[in-house]
Amino acid sequence: MCDLKLIEPTKEHEAQAMEFRQEFINLGEARINGSWGLQRYENYHEWMEIIASLKLLQPSDDGVPSTTYFCMRKSDGKIVGAIQLRHTLNDQLRKLGGHVGYSVRPTERGKDYATKMLTLVLTEARQLNLSQIMLTCHKSNPASSKVIIKNGGVLTGEATDERDGEVVETYLINLK
Repeated sequence: MCDLKLIEPTKEHEAQAMEFRQEFINLGEARINGSWGLQRYENYHEWMEIIASLKLLQPSDDGVPSTTYFCMRKSDGKIVGAIQLRHTLNDQLRKLGGHVGYSVRPTERGKDYATKMLTLVLTEARQLNLSQIMLTCHKSNPASSKVIIKNGGVLTGEATDERDGEVVETYLINLK
């Protein structure tokens, strides 16, 4: 049985969310994937306004509608991860990014939470009537590749990330 649930951030999660954020910062991690840049926001309410507006965004080259979730452990209510579901793709996301971005809290890694988080967000994608999900990850991140494959991902291609020169793998997961 899965001890995790996805929740949309609310003001009640502020203290815990900022503690989650600080853990990444303390370890020198530059990004919290799947959180729409929570690491850049010292003001939680400002970040919440941004992610709320993203749900209503009209698809464009600048962005697509998306929903950001915290992944919470049911047994103790602790935030163990963040995951974002993009409702559609633009050209940029088709090259790098895909429909989903996610991260697991550093002290909670190695517990298969990323696999379970992705499974949960695929249910949300089905509710949006998406028939297929595209995900990307750096080839140098085999843990992420395993998460995607465990959820039915099929490798469909590779490309070079122009930002850092790393090879990026593209996967598709059929939802129908």
